[in-house]
Amino acid sequence: MKMAFEKLFGCEDTYATVSEISGTEGEPETEDIDFANGIVDGIAENAEKIDEIISSVSNGWAISRMPKVDVSILRVAIYELMFDKRAPQKVIINEAVRIATKYGGDDSPRFINGVLGKVVNHGDN
Repeated sequence: MKMAFEKLFGCEDTYATVSEISGTEGEPETEDIDFANGIVDGIAENAEKIDEIISSVSNGWAISRMPKVDVSILRVAIYELMFDKRAPQKVIINEAVRIATKYGGDDSPRFINGVLGKVVNHGDN
């Protein structure tokens, strides 16, 4: 999510740089770097479709007006739900809500859960 957040602002930082900036200790594992880069690259390749999905289920909320953390969390989760599909839907949604609780605003967990619930329930995946 942190790398997706960085991309919103046009940053091209590496996994190691983002980890260092965010205070993560220790050297990242190659598998972790590959996984994170795969998600960020997948989001970039499917950004238009992902943002269309967010817009279609976020009732009255333009992406440009959403908190950037929420947009980053949604992009990662929707990419995983729609394109990656390695994890079960419930796991993806629970992780997104957990991240929103940690990094988002007071309303972020409920908003993230609601948007992702609509994505899953509308059969967009």
